[in-house]
Amino acid sequence: MANINKGKGVIGILTGGGDVPGLNPAIRAVTIRALREGYSVIGLRRGWAGLVDIVREKDYDNSDNYQILTEEIVNKAGRTGGTFLHTSRTRPSHMKKSAVPKHLQDKYAAENNDLTPEVMTNLSWLGIDYLIPIGGDDTLSYGVRLYRDGLRVVAIPKTMDNDVPGTDYCIGFSTCVTRTIQMTNSLRTSAGSHERFLVLEVFGRYAGFTAMVPTLAGAANRCVIPEHKFSIDQLTELMTYDRKQNPSRYSVVLVSEGAMFEGGEMVFTLETTDAYGHKKLGGIGDLVSEKLKELSPKYNNGKAINTIAQKLGYLVRGGDPDAIDSIVPMAYGNLALDLILKGVHGRLVVLKNGRYDNMPLDVVTSSKKLVNVREHYNTERLRPHYKSFEMKPLFLTTSE
Repeated sequence: MANINKGKGVIGILTGGGDVPGLNPAIRAVTIRALREGYSVIGLRRGWAGLVDIVREKDYDNSDNYQILTEEIVNKAGRTGGTFLHTSRTRPSHMKKSAVPKHLQDKYAAENNDLTPEVMTNLSWLGIDYLIPIGGDDTLSYGVRLYRDGLRVVAIPKTMDNDVPGTDYCIGFSTCVTRTIQMTNSLRTSAGSHERFLVLEVFGRYAGFTAMVPTLAGAANRCVIPEHKFSIDQLTELMTYDRKQNPSRYSVVLVSEGAMFEGGEMVFTLETTDAYGHKKLGGIGDLVSEKLKELSPKYNNGKAINTIAQKLGYLVRGGDPDAIDSIVPMAYGNLALDLILKGVHGRLVVLKNGRYDNMPLDVVTSSKKLVNVREHYNTERLRPHYKSFEMKPLFLTTSE
């Protein structure tokens, strides 16, 4: 066992998947509350990778894999974006031979390997009594696996796509929406100056919340989302109409990276996959831009309309958290500690109908959270519905 002062017990915390603003405030909230309640806290580095790479030798330098957290450490990072514990898309249950750590290669030599026994042994070696993973459905699905194998897990939902099932809100989403609105408004001056279509590609592999909510807020005229395959002719006609109605002669569309043309499939930049089997998306915005220009004469008296295409990408997940992504992580961290203090585990902390709560952890793997097209998306106008907001949650477009 590692040389760690247990006190009431040891809580491990990690961040997995993509970075978002709000992770450091969540780590801070967990750590400060836990320390004051008499627990020790271990920050596990690089998501699940730190738990895979640990070498269980007393004098081995595992500083790349974990660190003991103190109030001083978390206070320095608590107001900043990203994650000071770092992150990765490691999936210990499906490790390719080339990804197996050197010290385990003799033991795990298959093309695909399940290193969960090593993870569980490493958690025991560290003396961790409770684990708090912070992540999206990929990261948390492995948390479900560990819980089913006997580990005490309390999870916190994080993803700028806001698509973890069971909760109305995931850390990172509000800052993503804020950044998208800000950058769209900044690019309006160029679009208006040149009287162009403005095409902005945003994150959103399977769920279109990151395109829908900024459009609801007035950032764009139209949006296309993964849940509805769209007609490019229809979009061109609508965008041309919007441009004509605008005194500055431009119009804006937000394009989810997972959006698909009618009869088409997702557009990938690479054929290789990450640890969870996802190919790298990107390029649909450029294709939409090209097609809009190509088809625009049909709806613009024979004259082509030029475009500005911009992939917002990591700009919407960088920088400091906004107000909501400072407040919600604080609450989620304390909710997790409330459960641990009661001896409760196998739960996901959530925001549901404007109130903090918790759900069974396996909700992460038992359902999908997608835009409810019938209720929230107008397929004829390629934009959100603006009706029936009474008693709806803050960001409106939840799947339930």
